[in-house]
Amino acid sequence: MTKTFYQFLMTQRNPESYDPIAEFANNAFFDQSFPKQSTDFNEISKYLELNAGYLPSMTIFDDTWQKYLETNTHA
Repeated sequence: MTKTFYQFLMTQRNPESYDPIAEFANNAFFDQSFPKQSTDFNEISKYLELNAGYLPSMTIFDDTWQKYLETNTHA
């Protein structure tokens, strides 16, 4: 079964890390409105552009999405 993007993102959490993806995951964890059930790039991207002041660059999302795709391809 394919993980949602949020499920994948939560595997990247690390409160001790300053890695941009880990910080994205840490902040998304506290975002009550994050589209947790979505696997759709456009839906998540639009949400983040409009609502995620904690994400300093959409490039971080793009990089994380690529890792998500690679994980689901090999699952």
